[in-house]
Amino acid sequence: MRTVAIPGMAQARRKLIWEADMGLFGGLQVTWWLLLGVLLVGIGVMVGMDMGVGTILRYVGRSDGERRVALNIIGPHWEGNQVWFILGGGAIFAAFPLLYATAFSGFYVVMMVLLWTMIVRPLGFEYRSKIADPKWRNLWDWSLFVSGAVPMIVFGAAVGNLFCGVPYSLEWDMASVYTGSFLNLLNPFAISTGLLALALSVMMGGLMLMHRSEGALRERARRAVAWASIAAIVLFAGDGVWVRALSGYELVQGPRPGTLQTPLEQMVTRAAGAWGHNFSLHPALWLVPIAAFLALLSAYFAARAYRGALGWWCGVIAWAGVIGTAGAGLFPFMLPSSSDPSVSLTVWNASSTRLTLLWMLGFAIVFVPLILWYTSWAFWVMRGKVGSERIARDEHAY
Repeated sequence: MRTVAIPGMAQARRKLIWEADMGLFGGLQVTWWLLLGVLLVGIGVMVGMDMGVGTILRYVGRSDGERRVALNIIGPHWEGNQVWFILGGGAIFAAFPLLYATAFSGFYVVMMVLLWTMIVRPLGFEYRSKIADPKWRNLWDWSLFVSGAVPMIVFGAAVGNLFCGVPYSLEWDMASVYTGSFLNLLNPFAISTGLLALALSVMMGGLMLMHRSEGALRERARRAVAWASIAAIVLFAGDGVWVRALSGYELVQGPRPGTLQTPLEQMVTRAAGAWGHNFSLHPALWLVPIAAFLALLSAYFAARAYRGALGWWCGVIAWAGVIGTAGAGLFPFMLPSSSDPSVSLTVWNASSTRLTLLWMLGFAIVFVPLILWYTSWAFWVMRGKVGSERIARDEHAY
């Protein structure tokens, strides 16, 4: 296959490659890259909210009654919110199959940890209130804590590892070979981004509890939101400075536009500060992290003012800003390789065919708004405060 080298400085090379790959097919690939970002935001907001409640359950609920109130606030929604996990995995599988195969095989141990925590989580909801024994309920309270905190740390750490590079290589037949260990994925930067995701999750869960609870539970949730929002601001700022010191990736040579795009026919180099080049090329991208910071500050002050609903929407913007900042820095890379940078997966070489992306786009146009509609409807129907008296009268309550 013939390849073409792009001359000039690093930023110019990146810009030329970006423009050369655009077109109808390139537009579809970027569209699905954006839609994948939307799905990741949905996971962070909706699933993260439920897991945030589980993480702070033992702090906000000092009695069994208060903990039952917290669980029943998210009880009608947590199962429905799992659809964002399914959509995210399905989108990667269908739109970016090479990314799916490479990432899921390399992150196999992490995926198993995530799977087992996700299995324990529904058991905690369903079994906790079946027996009134305090020891029994404490056991499931701790399981909800673990199954709330661990997945969000894994979620954030996965994004952090993209900036560090994942240790894998590709064989001649495109089979991926993971060349690292589980401990490689627990590097300091990934742990920091994992804690950022956990802080955002706790903030969203606390804001929901603030909005729908009363009394001491509401006050403790308010304090949790304040601390979580401050932690998220500090971690987001720190990670932003940190990532500038990491060796980023530059796509300097690839197949000619219009020919088969494969990671076996490209050249990628690493350079300090390369993850900031997209922001240098397109200064408007700085609005994304600025929006994240402003949203986090607004969520903090909304919590101080007991405006849980307003703070929750600020949290949505914060999640979108944080994930959007990561995506803007990484583009067009989706899974950089630290073992062999030139086989790194990008938006251009990891996607499905044009026909597949077109069909999927049609389904997405129909089903994503439908999911947003029924999710909104469910929250509207279940609006209002949740109190212990109401739970005591309901035999089906958690």
